[in-house]
Amino acid sequence: MKAPTKKRTNGKLKKVFIVDDHPLFREGLAQIISGEHGLTVCGRAGTAAEGLQGTARFKPDIVLLDITLPDRSGLEIIKLIQEAHPGVKILVISMHDEALYANRVLRLGGDGYIMKQEDPSEVVTAIQDILDGHIYVSDDIMSGGKEKPAVPNRDNALDALSDPQLEILELLGQGGTYEEIGEQLGLNTLDVASQCESMRKELRLKSDNALIRYAVCWVELGAK
Repeated sequence: MKAPTKKRTNGKLKKVFIVDDHPLFREGLAQIISGEHGLTVCGRAGTAAEGLQGTARFKPDIVLLDITLPDRSGLEIIKLIQEAHPGVKILVISMHDEALYANRVLRLGGDGYIMKQEDPSEVVTAIQDILDGHIYVSDDIMSGGKEKPAVPNRDNALDALSDPQLEILELLGQGGTYEEIGEQLGLNTLDVASQCESMRKELRLKSDNALIRYAVCWVELGAK
């Protein structure tokens, strides 16, 4: 966890805390934000644990949070930050498709969702909108215009999946093996296999191969 040198200013700056496990992305984002009028980066973290510690230490106005962290899901961190620091705003910045996660982030108490592929200026816009008291998501999500994966008769079952299960399902649909998914999410292979078995039963699928096909279809349709 890294705290930058304080910037001298006559005005009151809004403090931004960045939680992302990719150092290059973290530093690049910090440089962009630090160049914006009225914003300062008060700290950076690469893990969920550091993110929680830093939020308590630096008392930011807004936390920029990735979903996939090495020690814990960012979705869990939203709940923990909201419980401990209810006044802190949260913007999720993720590589994961917005259609799959934005609504969950908002339901958990997050204030916005933006994908890493967006232009840096749009990230700044999202931060400013949220600090002004607004919710930030894409126009497609706000209007309900972006199609969600249409897998017959299983949408309600999808809603019943836990946040970690949804994350595993997406990684499975992206071609990840149990070992690769476990490494990315900080789980052992047996835990991933157990979660996949639970999902297979919840979705009423007959085999592991059927779960994989379902996951691939879901991810591909959701990304269109």
